[in-house]
Amino acid sequence: MTRKQGSITKVVAEYGRALFGFIRSRVGSDADAEDLLQDVWAQFSSQPEFEAIEQVSGWLYRVALNKIIDRYRKGSTEALEDFTVENEEGEFDFGELLLAVEDDPDLRMLRDLFWAELEAALAELPDKQRLVFVQNELEDKTLREIAEEQGENIKTIISRKRYAVQHLRERLETIYQELTQ
Repeated sequence: MTRKQGSITKVVAEYGRALFGFIRSRVGSDADAEDLLQDVWAQFSSQPEFEAIEQVSGWLYRVALNKIIDRYRKGSTEALEDFTVENEEGEFDFGELLLAVEDDPDLRMLRDLFWAELEAALAELPDKQRLVFVQNELEDKTLREIAEEQGENIKTIISRKRYAVQHLRERLETIYQELTQ
């Protein structure tokens, strides 16, 4: 093990549990906390001279807090992976179904139906709402990046995203119910 890996391992062992508790108390689930903690460790390990950080604990907690704030700013819309339903054989992952690349004709038809409905629902949105939603959700741009590109206030962008999400949830609720029954 290299000297850098040993130092990182030592820091993870020393601060990992407390940092996880700090993050967990500020987010909705253990999974979200674990994701954010991984982001913190990735940022820490990618620092070219992390050994030069004077207050490691302060740095870690500041990065963790920034990651939490970024997640809230991006919006707390439900991820596609969060849609699951219970069937006779156990849990069924709706997101997996829609993103699968299998060549099953029934699956392909179902996936095509969903994406056609999504495209139609997106077309019903005002241009500015649609642009924010597409850039944020499909192109993985942050809301802050979108605001800067469009020369708009971040709150305006957040509001546009919220209205778009509300419309899409209402519009796609019927198809979601049909697919899960």
